Amino acid sequence: MKKWMMAIGLGAMLTLGACGGGDEEESTSNGDGANTASVDAEAVYAQNCAACHGANLEGMSGPKLSDVGSRLSASEIEEIIKNGKGAMPANVIEKDEEITAVAAWLAEKK
Repeated sequence: MKKWMMAIGLGAMLTLGACGGGDEEESTSNGDGANTASVDAEAVYAQNCAACHGANLEGMSGPKLSDVGSRLSASEIEEIIKNGKGAMPANVIEKDEEITAVAAWLAEKK
């Protein structure tokens, strides 16, 4: 019975986690009157990636990412996010600026 309940809970978590999220971004002024979007890479990861890779980058149905920066560069990580790899589908994160921010954040994990 416990295994069945855990399976249902995990399935629900993966389903809800894979739904992505809204279009939340913070705007800041860069001093010349123009606004630039500031992306919170950790929040984007939590919303789009944590269901498979774990909230603490420990891996779940997807591989662990806690040391991904020691294996892949930011541009390689960005390509995987855009194009997918193995069981990971392409375009899990849709906005280019969010992909770049998450890739750079993950590349720091060594």
